[in-house]
Amino acid sequence: MPDFVATLIAALALCLGLIALNALTRWTMPLWPIAVDENGLLQVGGAVLIARLAWRRAVRPMPRSTT
Repeated sequence: MPDFVATLIAALALCLGLIALNALTRWTMPLWPIAVDENGLLQVGGAVLIARLAWRRAVRPMPRSTT
């Protein structure tokens, strides 16, 4: 896969991951014993991890057929 397409996929994964983690944080805020903020380290770190996994999966070389 071209690097440009892989970059777009990783950027999309970052944005969607951050949105999903922020929604999850907002939904579970009343359950946390400590104060947590949206766009905190947990959410941004999780979104970066999701984007990194998407990037690695997108640029992974395809195995060649031996037949």
